[in-house]
Order: sequence, then C-alpha cells, then structure tokens
Amino acid sequence: MRPTRTPVAAALVTLLALGLPAVAAPAAAASPAQPAAARVDPAPATITVTGEGSATAPPDVAVVAVAVEATGATSQAALDAQNTAAGALLTAVRGQGVAERDVRTDNISLQPVYDTEGGSTRLKGYQAAQSFSVKVREVERTGAVLQSITDATGDAGRIHFVAFEVSDPVPLQARAREAAHDDARARAEQLARLSGHELGRLLSLSEDSVGYPRPTAQFADAAGTGGAVPTAPGEIRATATVTAVYEVS
Repeated sequence: MRPTRTPVAAALVTLLALGLPAVAAPAAAASPAQPAAARVDPAPATITVTGEGSATAPPDVAVVAVAVEATGATSQAALDAQNTAAGALLTAVRGQGVAERDVRTDNISLQPVYDTEGGSTRLKGYQAAQSFSVKVREVERTGAVLQSITDATGDAGRIHFVAFEVSDPVPLQARAREAAHDDARARAEQLARLSGHELGRLLSLSEDSVGYPRPTAQFADAAGTGGAVPTAPGEIRATATVTAVYEVS
C-alpha cells in the first residue's frame, strides 16, 4: 500500500522533479521585539546648607526727624507761634548747609486742647505742630545741625530721632551676599569631608534674605545749650542668607 503524501511533501517532490531548489518552509512568525527596560539612574546624593554673611560700612547720611510745637489761646495764635518756630528751624538747618531738597515737611497738625480737671471738660486752647525730615549728607555735622535747631526753636523744638544710613546700600548688600555664598560653600565642603564624600557641582542656589538694620540714636526734647549735640554714627551692617544644594560623590 502506497503511503499517503501530505501537501507539503507532494510539493517538494514536484520541485525536485523539475530540477528546482527546494525552499524551506517558513519558520513561525517571530514575535515583535520587546523594548528594553528604561534605565533609571539613581538620584545623586546631595548636601543642603544655609550660608550667612554680613558686611559693614560707615554711614554717610543722617536722617533727622524734628518738629516744632506751640500752643495758644486761639487756633490762630497757636498756628502763628508754630509758624514762627518752623521758620526759625528751616533758617537754622539751611544755615548749616542743608540743601532745600533735603528738608521735607512730614506732617502739620492743629488741634484743640481740653482741660478735664474737676470732672468737667473745657477748652483750654489750641496746639499747632509741624514735623520735618532733615537729611544731613555730612554725617560729622549732624550734632551741629541738631544743636542749631534747638538753639533756634527753644522750647518749641522737638528732636524725635536720628537714623544713620548709607546713601547707596547696593554695594554693601552685594558684599554681604558674596559673604553668604562663600559661607555656604565652606559649610558644604566641610560636611562632605566629614561624611567621606567629595563635593560636586552646585545644583541650586536661592537667596533667603538681604537687608541691613539702621542704628538709631534717640534724643529727648532739649533747649539750646551751645556747642553741638554729641552723636555716635557707629556703622551700618548688611546681612544676607542663602540656601545652596550641592551634589556629592
């Protein structure tokens, strides 16, 4: 009994009979290539530090807050007395070389004054006042300016405060910022060394604050005594704080 040929076998026999090369049967279709798993680099080790810095400079400007006050039986009398005292104040500061642009009126007031003794309220008179900001650009003359004001205004003069400052704070703040940056770098280098690492590149840097306080001298009301009011300008200190993140290896 002749064996039964499959269709594939019959086709091979036919090709061989014709003298043609046999073609291998196609292999099973290959499955689509699977994508390689994405490679995730581990997050770098980091050090976060806060740097602080400061810089100082002598003040080159004094801002003087002064005023005059006067009372009178009538509002006009109080205002006239205040006007006289204010005029004397302005003449005095100009005589000390203070420029017009450096003198500014901050406030003018006129109000009644009441007597409340004996359980009753009665009008006692009026009080008029005017306050000024005076900028003294020659700091060493601050005391002389103050004394000239008290000499000119007498009992009507008031000295509220003196604030010493620098006219251009930008260079001072820049020095403080630079000091804060250097401090942050030094701290990071120390921490890296202590932990057995090497400090790498800077990843981020942020400024937290920059500023400078103004030393302020307070004065009580005073009448003129001659000479000059003693002052102590001190120095102006600018401060800065930064936060830095460094990579370590």
